[in-house]
Amino acid sequence: ESQPACVLGVCDGSGWILGPEDVARPCECRARSISRARLRGVASVIPAKYRGVSFQRPPVTEMNEVVVRPVKEFCMDVRANLDAGRGLWMYGGSGTGKTTLAMLVSRHALDAGRSVAIYSLPKLLARIRRTYDAERGEQSYAELFERLTTVDLLHIDDLGAENRTEWVLEQLYALINERYESQRSLVVTTNKNEAELDEQIGARVVSRLVEMCEVVPVFDEDRRWKPGAA
Repeated sequence: ESQPACVLGVCDGSGWILGPEDVARPCECRARSISRARLRGVASVIPAKYRGVSFQRPPVTEMNEVVVRPVKEFCMDVRANLDAGRGLWMYGGSGTGKTTLAMLVSRHALDAGRSVAIYSLPKLLARIRRTYDAERGEQSYAELFERLTTVDLLHIDDLGAENRTEWVLEQLYALINERYESQRSLVVTTNKNEAELDEQIGARVVSRLVEMCEVVPVFDEDRRWKPGAA
């Protein structure tokens, strides 16, 4: 098959330029192509509200540096952290920026060429429930579980937001324990501290999270509400 044309009209479409003594160097179109692919990856995974998140702009620049620092350090070494199965557990009140910080981790993982899946806990559990309805032709439970346990980074928002039932506890333990045993990274957000989360999702799940994740307390004013706002 023929190569697609170089958008710059420089190379033969392969992304490489052959120089003296048959030494190849990358064409600038290659970097542009990689950049576009990364942007497509971000657009398909990161919710629209968070696609522009950055350590260099608000609301992150307005957050307490003590809160931001461990997240920034994790992102600076994201490849090694994901290879080692390390993750982050962010907890604090509503509107303090937990999800924004977690999205930064997911964004850096995508930029590093890693696979990422992002769910709020209620949506994740609803997705699992839909696999039981074979008539809808949905993805099977086995296929979904495989995806959730093998993706490089699983990002779960609002951990502990669901009512405690035996079914919820079973699903969470099966998922998180499998990722724990295979050393796959997690980033989670919750408004519950360790004791409250233990009560909500069970000691077995929390013990795994403690081993897998660095805890990042996120305490600040609710950034979704400003005095005088409508």
